[in-house]
Amino acid sequence: MTDAFVYDAVRTPFGRFNGGLARVRPDDLAATVLKAVVERTPELAEYPVDEVVLGDANQAGEDNRNVARMALLLAGYPTTVPASTVNRLCGSSLDAAIVASRAIETGDAEVVLSGGVESMTRAPWVLPKPERAFPAGNTTAVSTTLGWRLVNTDMPPEWTVSLGEANEQLREELGISRERQDEFAARSHRLADEAWTGGFYDDLTIRVEGTDLARDESIRPDSTPEVLAGLKPSFRPDGSITAGNASPLNDGASAVLLGSEQAAARLGREPIARIAGRGAYALEPHRFGLAPVEAANRALQRAGIDWGDVGAVELNEAFAVQSLACIDAWKVDPETVNTRGGAIAIGHPLGASGGRILGTLTKVMRQDRVRWGVAAICIGVGQGLAVVLENPNA
Repeated sequence: MTDAFVYDAVRTPFGRFNGGLARVRPDDLAATVLKAVVERTPELAEYPVDEVVLGDANQAGEDNRNVARMALLLAGYPTTVPASTVNRLCGSSLDAAIVASRAIETGDAEVVLSGGVESMTRAPWVLPKPERAFPAGNTTAVSTTLGWRLVNTDMPPEWTVSLGEANEQLREELGISRERQDEFAARSHRLADEAWTGGFYDDLTIRVEGTDLARDESIRPDSTPEVLAGLKPSFRPDGSITAGNASPLNDGASAVLLGSEQAAARLGREPIARIAGRGAYALEPHRFGLAPVEAANRALQRAGIDWGDVGAVELNEAFAVQSLACIDAWKVDPETVNTRGGAIAIGHPLGASGGRILGTLTKVMRQDRVRWGVAAICIGVGQGLAVVLENPNA
């Protein structure tokens, strides 16, 4: 067995729903970051990656038919490069990196490009196929943008509540106040804006051809707890979750280049982080917000460290209440979490977010001289994933 390392990470700016990336197909978004990886590592033009693994949560529209393979062909990769698309909903691109790291560790590949893509704007409406031809009744088109659709009636109804209602239940269970959620959300916007203004994301992002989007479109620098407190609840009349303290709907793509230690010579660059541990966990579908807790604990155990060793955490902010629940359970210093903003501000294009947090974490660890870091994400239908990184230069 050999170790797997991160060599590079790049993503598009994340666009708002119906925003700056709305006219770009998901396969073209993915092709954008695949092209960028080769431009940043020219050696890959002569010695291509051994495989491409991308995450994608929807796959119901233009991202059908194995979007990873479609994207690499559009990006001009050799036709001899194989590719697969994985779907673990919100965790898809983190799962793609996990799949890639295992292939490298077992010796099945030396260099694998992972990542993910999602266009929530372009997610189609779908119709259930009738059981017989020409039914007399009406049929309802179902949006595939987010959440449950075409639900199996055998599923217990408490499992299939909306994502927002599930997190209102989590808020009730743990007693997390609206004030804490709004403060956390305002912090996300402030830190994301400061990071972009300070140039942190300049070498982590690549513009999408034909668009004017230069930075993450959902960031609102003027967000404050007081401003957010004025928003109406989105899921219950007396609830605490609003459009301001939950992640928005977004479009974007991410890529993470992984390889063995020996791949440094082939790539002409040094590794920036080692994959030190991985963890997955599952529980009741409506309690998905808590799943990263045990996923991260398992990843740390496999890395041979504990929370006291961790100096940086990138936790995907699906909802402020869910993020706070995980931070409280880990008993980690909140100031080490999402120090350059999180998904509430940056956005959460489902299939791309895992690659984003992994790439951000590598740079935070380098810039802040942190040895150990954790990337974690909650996943609909009751799952969580986590990856532990080690900075080889800390």
